[in-house]
Amino acid sequence: MNEVMAGMDLHRNNVVCGLVDQEGRRLVEKRLPCELDRIVHWLEPYRKRLKRIAVESTYNWYWLVDGLQEQDFDVVLANPARIVQYSGLKHADDTSDAFFLAQLLRLNILSTGHIYDRKLRPVRDLLRRRLLLVRQATAHKLSFKSLYARTTGQTLGLSQLERLTLEEGAKLFGSAAEQLIAREQLRLVGELKQSILAIEKSVVGVVKDWASYRWLQSVPGVGKILGLTIALETGPIERFAGAGDYASYCRCVQSRRLSHGKVKGANNGKNGNRYLAWAWVEAAQYARRYYGPCRRFFDRKAAQVNGALASKALACKLAKAA
Repeated sequence: MNEVMAGMDLHRNNVVCGLVDQEGRRLVEKRLPCELDRIVHWLEPYRKRLKRIAVESTYNWYWLVDGLQEQDFDVVLANPARIVQYSGLKHADDTSDAFFLAQLLRLNILSTGHIYDRKLRPVRDLLRRRLLLVRQATAHKLSFKSLYARTTGQTLGLSQLERLTLEEGAKLFGSAAEQLIAREQLRLVGELKQSILAIEKSVVGVVKDWASYRWLQSVPGVGKILGLTIALETGPIERFAGAGDYASYCRCVQSRRLSHGKVKGANNGKNGNRYLAWAWVEAAQYARRYYGPCRRFFDRKAAQVNGALASKALACKLAKAA
């Protein structure tokens, strides 16, 4: 039986599907709405011959990959950052992109991404929302401190701000408008804090018994929140061939293009996981403050380059150690 491969170019409200056979001949293509039942119905006549499906990794791939896997289709996630078509193409569109994915899949040279465990994915995304709430709370605190400095000429410490009640905060200002701003910002900070604590409690309940989470606590600079973030964002460590690959995924290595020992430019420095990049730099900042060997390593690097690069170098060391 002549096997076929499928490529899917996914968009916000539609997906373009293309099928090729073992010889690379284009068999059929179709633009379908983002409705799982319609897509499965279209694939059903080819199920016995269909070996594998490549889905482009866009922001909205969850529903499609999960749904196709539930229907017992073999699905891989195409990594668009590592898929570059010939730059001299005269014409390219969604159909050619879908067939291109199918051709790479047929030739077994398609660069794929990791399909995160479906049950743990919502927990990981919940922790990402915590980071968003923390940033929002910080923005409100800084805004409050700025308003106080503008109207009084004095500074307000963070610990003082966090102890203020709504009425105490309002009394710091003279006008009714400023008092209303103070009350609302303190109220929002309090509500955000409750939401943050609720998220932390939920995530800890899932991750607390993981061996990887416990081991991460032994890495200098890694506490509860960073440990949760690193454990969930990393996933199965076996998917990385070595420590260097993991450090690269954490955006802890330089992105350079060299030729004959000379720098000719930079490659894609955003390849990797931005949440892990943030977490390991945060761990490096804590480690250099409270752990002697890390402080000495940071000082040596900072004397050679600068503080930002020294922090990144320390983060790389910690990621490799983990």
